[in-house]
Amino acid sequence: MQLILPRPRRFGLLAALCALGGSAIPAIPSQAVPLTVIVNDENGQPLANAVVSIQVQGAAARAATSARAELAQRGKRFVPSVLVVQTGTAVQFPNFDTVRHHVYSFSQVKTFELKLYAGTPTAPIVFDKAGTAILGCNIHDKMSAHVRVVDTPYFATTDANGRAQIDLPPGEHTLSTWHPGLAAELPAPSQPVRIGSDAAKLTVRLKAS
Repeated sequence: MQLILPRPRRFGLLAALCALGGSAIPAIPSQAVPLTVIVNDENGQPLANAVVSIQVQGAAARAATSARAELAQRGKRFVPSVLVVQTGTAVQFPNFDTVRHHVYSFSQVKTFELKLYAGTPTAPIVFDKAGTAILGCNIHDKMSAHVRVVDTPYFATTDANGRAQIDLPPGEHTLSTWHPGLAAELPAPSQPVRIGSDAAKLTVRLKAS
């Protein structure tokens, strides 16, 4: 099964770097079945840092109540450069560099500033709305990152081989695939996916410029 998705846009200095995002999969029922998703570009080459999320049949969109995540600064880079979290997740921004950073987001999903600081700010930033926040540093223009916020606890980020795996209950669900190259104002492409009693595999192809 293969899906051809729209051509992503480039963001210049705010384009994503190659680093692995986080995930927070909930407790999985005993009948859960693994779904492997392979995300490739238009030439069939694997795409790292693509976010795969699943809206499970019959499960309403919901926010996390106690989820925590971290987006660090190391070597004047955000690590990871793509972080995926469930709505309601509190994200810390520890600075492990010997220089101070000024982290900001002007995105509608989450607007905030962590003014020039070292160490770890006392209060985390809670991402309470689904969508994509693009982050930068006022001091170091080449630093950029994306925080992808989803209304589901079922999500993962593709590795260097373009592969992600999520354990799901059987049923008819909806799979969404997002990548930093996609236009931030557009919804992530989605498609139905059926999970039976056996492990499933799906390939998604993004038309890269």
